[in-house]
Amino acid sequence: MTEPAPTDLIHLADPDGNRCIVRITGRFRPGILTGHDILRADVLASASFVDARLDLHLSQRDLDSWEQQLSSLGPGRTAGIDSGRGLSLDIHVHEDGWLSIQISDPDRLTTVLGVRPRGDWITEHRERLEKVRLTWPREVVETAPGAYEWSPGRAR
Repeated sequence: MTEPAPTDLIHLADPDGNRCIVRITGRFRPGILTGHDILRADVLASASFVDARLDLHLSQRDLDSWEQQLSSLGPGRTAGIDSGRGLSLDIHVHEDGWLSIQISDPDRLTTVLGVRPRGDWITEHRERLEKVRLTWPREVVETAPGAYEWSPGRAR
């Protein structure tokens, strides 16, 4: 079975070359119940002062949280991804449309980027999330605390 092509969960960029991308690259441990639904991702951050690639692992709960935060995001609000396992990313929306994106990896880098995205980027990111979920669907269920099995509809 061929691994799907990488998919951007987050892609924020502006004409000045500032960008923050969270690119899902695959499953963390495909075929192993406890790691199958955890997704590997690269966080790519670029501006005049930084050009970084950082590793991130996202659980299905992280994706659920991201979806919920996107739903309530607007001027003066912040949404983020913080799996509690290292890297965190927060996006703050300013009244004038600018975004402050803080990326913190306690072992390697903490930086803040300013990006002014075009169009309805929140709707676009809801669509990106849906594409990630279609590409790497949840295939493991937790039947009891710490007990896992393959979901009945898992494609083999």
